[in-house]
Amino acid sequence: MTLTQKPLQRVEALLEPWMKPDKTGRPAGNRLDIWLTADDLLPVVATLVEDEWGYLAAITGLDPGVATGELHVLYHFAEGAAVLTLRVVVPRDAAEVPTIRPLIPLAAIYEQELSEVLGVAIVGAPARGRLFLPDDWPDGVYPLRKDFQLEQFNDKEQGGS
Repeated sequence: MTLTQKPLQRVEALLEPWMKPDKTGRPAGNRLDIWLTADDLLPVVATLVEDEWGYLAAITGLDPGVATGELHVLYHFAEGAAVLTLRVVVPRDAAEVPTIRPLIPLAAIYEQELSEVLGVAIVGAPARGRLFLPDDWPDGVYPLRKDFQLEQFNDKEQGGS
């Protein structure tokens, strides 16, 4: 057993209650992906924290396109070379996930970025000003969404819709 396989086997055992065959995968030998609902996110993260499995390496967002009606939020945890990705799919027009800041305070900066540039609301997070986009950036315009066009910024900046 390699040093990578041991932590992956351990996390699989920890998260077994949330793993479903059609929602779990191994995209590479050192990776495990688990698809979750937003409701399952906090209990899963709490389990990782309580059992001291790895650390939060990043939170990223993915826009698979307007036609899907979805946005994806990916929580990347690492223990050595082993990487666990928790994948949460949210509706594009009502994108929100609960904050994990009470469990992992470092998540604040990742959540702020996700909210500003992809438009995913972080439920339970304190309201803050902008950190990544200029203060005069128009509300409701998210530069990392696939349907973003520079004209949206220019129109809103000039008072258009």
